[in-house]
Amino acid sequence: MMKQSPILIAAFILGAFAVAGVGVVAVTHAMTDQRIVANQRQAMLNKLEAIVPDGQLKNDPLADRIRVDRPELLGASNVAVYRVRDGDAPIALILEPVVPDGYAGPIRLLVSVLTDGSLGGVRVLEHHETPGLGDKIEERKSDWIIQQFTHKSLSDPPEEHWKVKRDGGVFDQFTGATITPRSIVNVVRNTLKFVEEESARLYAEPAIGSESGA
Repeated sequence: MMKQSPILIAAFILGAFAVAGVGVVAVTHAMTDQRIVANQRQAMLNKLEAIVPDGQLKNDPLADRIRVDRPELLGASNVAVYRVRDGDAPIALILEPVVPDGYAGPIRLLVSVLTDGSLGGVRVLEHHETPGLGDKIEERKSDWIIQQFTHKSLSDPPEEHWKVKRDGGVFDQFTGATITPRSIVNVVRNTLKFVEEESARLYAEPAIGSESGA
């Protein structure tokens, strides 16, 4: 028995270190997860703020959100809609439609529609387009998505001109890459149509809770 004591003591010490190590890893993981969630939330808020009028993001649109199902217009089911308000006064609806027919796969957008029916802005959340061609939809690669859509509406230009120039419309396409801009123009137009039809309900529907990020 006396000869086994050092072995038992060593086993106890190793076990204690193992438990302590697991505890440290668990605490570190929890703190890291919280930081990641907070960073994702702030990044999403920054994206939303960029496509509403300056200084008019008064509420927390990540908490004031609903989800809608109109895949024929929004490109997907269960699409998030964030409501921007100043007190009870509506400012903008920001939707996450999906471009289902991008050249290299689906493209996730953020589309801000102001109360007068005009666009506060459009941004790309996710895409798989070809580097050097279709990826010009990213604002860090080009200003195309800012220049083409900000302040546009279904009456400016008229709906029949919501096409790329190659198809007889007013929106620029990229050299060597027409499919991507054409698809985005279609979905942004359809998002405006959806909001025009449903804006009163979209502002009135009860929020479903907070969202940490994209």
